[in-house]
Amino acid sequence: MESEIKCFTSDHVSPEEQSIIAIPQGEIKSNSDSSLSQAESHKLPIDQTLVSEFKQMKLEKEAQKNWDLFYKRNTTNFFKDRHWTTREFEELKSCREFESQRLVLLEAGCGVGNCIFPLLEEDRNIFIYACDFSPRAVDFVKQHPLYRPERCKAFQCDLTQDDLRGHVPQASVDVVTLIFVLSAIHPDKMVRSLENIFRVLKPGGSVLFRDYGLNDHAMQRFKSANKLGQNFYVRQDGTRSYFFSKELLAELFEGRGFRSVANDYVFRETVNKKEGLCVPRVFLQSKFNKPHQSKISP
Repeated sequence: MESEIKCFTSDHVSPEEQSIIAIPQGEIKSNSDSSLSQAESHKLPIDQTLVSEFKQMKLEKEAQKNWDLFYKRNTTNFFKDRHWTTREFEELKSCREFESQRLVLLEAGCGVGNCIFPLLEEDRNIFIYACDFSPRAVDFVKQHPLYRPERCKAFQCDLTQDDLRGHVPQASVDVVTLIFVLSAIHPDKMVRSLENIFRVLKPGGSVLFRDYGLNDHAMQRFKSANKLGQNFYVRQDGTRSYFFSKELLAELFEGRGFRSVANDYVFRETVNKKEGLCVPRVFLQSKFNKPHQSKISP
């Protein structure tokens, strides 16, 4: 399998970022660097004031409700279909042992299906399990005209506590996509999600990861009143976002038995020439494999 992941196009933005990113613009790709520079690190927010413990507990308790309300407000209109997944389809093809193999994929955190339906259109020999925290999002997936039970199974799931094996056979999945999902989970529960994914992934299978990186523009815009913990913030609608360092991400995955294949920052600039805006974006793009012989028990 290839050890390098090509750059994805950023079309998944948070509710607060939509006001900036949705205007006419051009995107300038920056070279992927191995770490944040010292100057960039100094830009990180230093205010240590945190949201009260009571409010934090309330946000955790109402996490599912807040995402359900997000999809109630925006239905299927907020995110664009991720057609970049078809451009990156070589990554998925390389996971096949032979050309005619039916690929089994799990989209962990599928939203309303912006990733899975372009894939189903592109590849007629793929089966996709799709789960999301929000029951409303899963309903939207099932209502999509391309949804067919023989090619896709959508179900509601809390990755931090619901055993995926209730819907997905153990060690049956070739590829798991984890795209802008782990950042929405409380840091204390991220390991549980990875353990859950590890159990359904085949030995030799891969996790394709993309999420917010340290010092992303969205992180810099948050005020102290939005800070929940180190690199962890809450948006106005109650949904939350964590900003990853590549060191922490590697520690999370490798601590649960995965092997790191690629793990690096992707630096970009989103430019609006008309408004004179240049928005620096930092993402973390990674690939992890499940070894053929794992020391982690199921």
